Amino acid sequence: MSTSRYTAEFKRSAAALILDQSYTYKQACQALNVGETALRRWAKQLQQERHGVTPKAAAITNDQRRIQELEQRIYRIEREKEILKKAIALLTPDVHKPSA
Repeated sequence: MSTSRYTAEFKRSAAALILDQSYTYKQACQALNVGETALRRWAKQLQQERHGVTPKAAAITNDQRRIQELEQRIYRIEREKEILKKAIALLTPDVHKPSA
């Protein structure tokens, strides 16, 4: 059995059939040839993202994807800052040590 990877746009559109266009899960699954479990997960995720919840998985709305990108960038910058602090501490003489 092969697993296919769907784009965020596809997931968003598929979930919108349920949430916005009153399709039943059965109708949407048949129209899109996707499994019901996946479609239910996408619809739940889209509904949460629309209410401002940032998912742990890859976001499907543009706003939430942007939030995830910015959070990753902040994390990386914070890590770089910590590394620089440690490097400065190692390379600069300690001015607070009493001389012997």
